[in-house]
Amino acid sequence: MTLHTVADLLGDGARLTHGDLATEVTGVSLDTKTLQPGDLWAALPGARAHGADFVDQALAAGAVAVLTDADGVSRLRAKGVELPLVEVERPRTVLGRVAAAVYDSAARRPKMFGITGTNGKTTTAYLMVSALEALGRTTGLIGTIETRIGSERIKSVRTTPETTDLHALLATMGERGVDACVMEVSSHALTLHRVDEVVYDVALFANLSQDHLDFHGTMEEYFRAKASLFTPERSRRGVVCIDDEWGQRLSREASVPVTTVTSRLDAEADWVIGGDPRQPLVRLTRRDETVRLESALPGDFNRVNTAMAAVALIESGVPADQVAEAVLTRPEVPGRMEIVAPSTPSDELPLAIVDFAHTPDAVGAALAALRPQTNGLLVVVLGAGGSRDPGKRPGMGAAAAAHADVVVVTDDNPRDEDPEVIRAAVADGVWPRSRARLEIVAGRVDAIERAVAIAHESGPGATVAVLGKGHEQGQEVRGEVRDHDDRTVLRAALDRRSATG
Repeated sequence: MTLHTVADLLGDGARLTHGDLATEVTGVSLDTKTLQPGDLWAALPGARAHGADFVDQALAAGAVAVLTDADGVSRLRAKGVELPLVEVERPRTVLGRVAAAVYDSAARRPKMFGITGTNGKTTTAYLMVSALEALGRTTGLIGTIETRIGSERIKSVRTTPETTDLHALLATMGERGVDACVMEVSSHALTLHRVDEVVYDVALFANLSQDHLDFHGTMEEYFRAKASLFTPERSRRGVVCIDDEWGQRLSREASVPVTTVTSRLDAEADWVIGGDPRQPLVRLTRRDETVRLESALPGDFNRVNTAMAAVALIESGVPADQVAEAVLTRPEVPGRMEIVAPSTPSDELPLAIVDFAHTPDAVGAALAALRPQTNGLLVVVLGAGGSRDPGKRPGMGAAAAAHADVVVVTDDNPRDEDPEVIRAAVADGVWPRSRARLEIVAGRVDAIERAVAIAHESGPGATVAVLGKGHEQGQEVRGEVRDHDDRTVLRAALDRRSATG
């Protein structure tokens, strides 16, 4: 790591208001819980408090300098802080540059793939990582479920880490010989400057549907956040699925070269996905070139995810025949169309699936994939998160009712909202708009138990799909995160049914 001083890190619009420019900085952090001795501490303004108010924790952790705004400087001076204080009008906007400089993250940075979109980011990322590993690459993964550096795995806190952590990660990957890093890039990360100073070799756009409007306000703003990935500041080229109108628009408006992909018969694209949607075989055609793939995961949407992963690898320079062989490797994607088996297998028990689907489009796609392979009842357990985009709740219910025979509406992460109000909004989309039977069950554990009972008692061939939380191992209620894993609860319910016959 290159040794830096405060003077090295000053840029346009930054000024030292107190302290010594020669102070040495060995790291940078905006979280006092992870701050290390020798770090520059970024004290950022927040919605409820200013970071500068936590200066005592930063000092105790060993901060040697502070990056903040004018308000932060005033608060720190009022407390008699003697550290060097660097004032910037909007400190978050310069953190990427500062972190990149401190960690020298560009020196040995791996080939970068960035994936954005409402649904499918995680699955596509795992498809790419498994294919790259099959090709003999040493990989890194940064996403919703976990961060990987080669064989090391670390549970993720958020989809895309803060820029200070990101540049430290990329520097570590470079030091450990990682060849390629696949990242999920969220709209929040793009808006909040978390991926500043990272230029992706290939950026992927999967789709856009209603989500996160509590943060972005409108679909237009949500789209603009995603579209900012496809600019020269953030990527070198793009792979864009044009199955929806947002992808079509992005393909026209992107300011980097774009390769388009579609599964629609009425759309023109560089690569066209063909073959029977009910089958895993995928025919990917570009002009006179055909690549035959096989989707290792169920569902038409996973055929698109597989094609997107393949095209991104081809665009990065991997020969098409090698890509076709590499994507045959079935990735392990926790909580994405994950089959939950009972402790003792039994043909009398329903097929049980856990999936992260938590938007109307994702719910519909997951259940559409399960419907053809379900000979009996299709029973879905569904809730919606509190304090998040309430407008999508009826749409989630309607999407479930369009495919399922029984919809058991329950709680997801209620957070600070009344769970009964959330359940009612989801249920409003189910009834009376469809033939699906509706049950409302307070408490997610009880709802899963009820769904398994309904499916089991209906006879062979039934499927239970528990949607919304996927890999998550907690449930947030009134500021408390309670232990909860849909997979564990679902397996226990199946075991109880097996024991009672």
